[in-house]
Amino acid sequence: MTPRVIAAGLVPLVLVAGLVAFITGPGGITAGIDPLPDITIERVDFVDSEVRVVVRNTGPVPVDIVQGDINDRIQPSAVEPDGHLERFETAVLRIPYAWNEAEPYAIGVTVHDGTRFERVVEAAAPAVPVDLEQAGLLALAGTYMGVIPVFIGLAWLPFIRRLNQKSISFFLALTAGLLLFIGVDSAEEALGVSAENLAGSMNGALLVLASAGCAFLALQYVSGRLASTGALGSGSAMGAALMVSVGIGLHNFGEGLALGAAISLGSAAFSVYLLAGFAMHNTTEGIAIASPLAGRNRVARRLVMLGVVAGFPAVLGAWAGGFAYSPISSVVFLAVGSGAAFQVAVTVARWVARGPGGMTSPHVCGGLAAGLLIMYVTSIVL
Repeated sequence: MTPRVIAAGLVPLVLVAGLVAFITGPGGITAGIDPLPDITIERVDFVDSEVRVVVRNTGPVPVDIVQGDINDRIQPSAVEPDGHLERFETAVLRIPYAWNEAEPYAIGVTVHDGTRFERVVEAAAPAVPVDLEQAGLLALAGTYMGVIPVFIGLAWLPFIRRLNQKSISFFLALTAGLLLFIGVDSAEEALGVSAENLAGSMNGALLVLASAGCAFLALQYVSGRLASTGALGSGSAMGAALMVSVGIGLHNFGEGLALGAAISLGSAAFSVYLLAGFAMHNTTEGIAIASPLAGRNRVARRLVMLGVVAGFPAVLGAWAGGFAYSPISSVVFLAVGSGAAFQVAVTVARWVARGPGGMTSPHVCGGLAAGLLIMYVTSIVL
């Protein structure tokens, strides 16, 4: 581009920057209006005889943390690295306190103008230690939840290979149904985490939309590049299986985050039910990977690779959720998993459309319905 073209493109940006500066400046229409502070209590950890509170400034103006309280009683506390928070900056409030396990606590944080923010912990539990033993426990939980169920589902491949073309189309359509359910389920989880843990200024619903949309478009681009280069193109069975594995892997990372966070917060009973529910749920995902490979032989090695791609992210998610849980990252990764699932569902639908009867045949419509119903039933059993 020539300098004249670049200058023409910059003119509107300069004008809008000037407009914003005028509106928000000392003489602008917002002069004399003091915006209200807003902070989010993202995490509460109970460590030895201390309560550690992670806070983030999610308001439009800087804030100073002046005190912390537990059950409406002001406690001596220290803030690391310091009590002054610029927008979106985080700090840790350390409150010495002889807490008791399994008791409820209301944690309060007061800022410079006297505004108090509160988070209620229903049952205190010791924070997860960052050590090899705990890392091994989280890895084992992620393996039981994601890796093993996916490989169990892959065992359907010999059965699917013995089916005729219409039956294979049924299972491919079932795969699309599974992925559509996964996409909606991940989006719902992301919106739930956003509503419960993110301040309004973070625009959680829009963050979900942006993350899911970017993931969808990124996988769409990758799928197109693979097709153009001929390596695992979108028209090949292995290409379709790989895209399914990637989409499921991103979804399982989000599920691993939820499981790791539940374990780290001491929700032992909930963690067991969550683990069992995810394990049952994820077994059906192996069918989604195996279905595109029904007509291929000698795929054992690649099948192992695909299973790892789909299942191992659950282990990574469990580590992230257990050791470094963040509501923002949880929302982003759950939304990314949603967008990826939708994109892969589109890829599989294109594959199905080339089969006998296209997308409107009874076996394809039945497969889609079966996929949705299977995922729904396995999601409510536990």
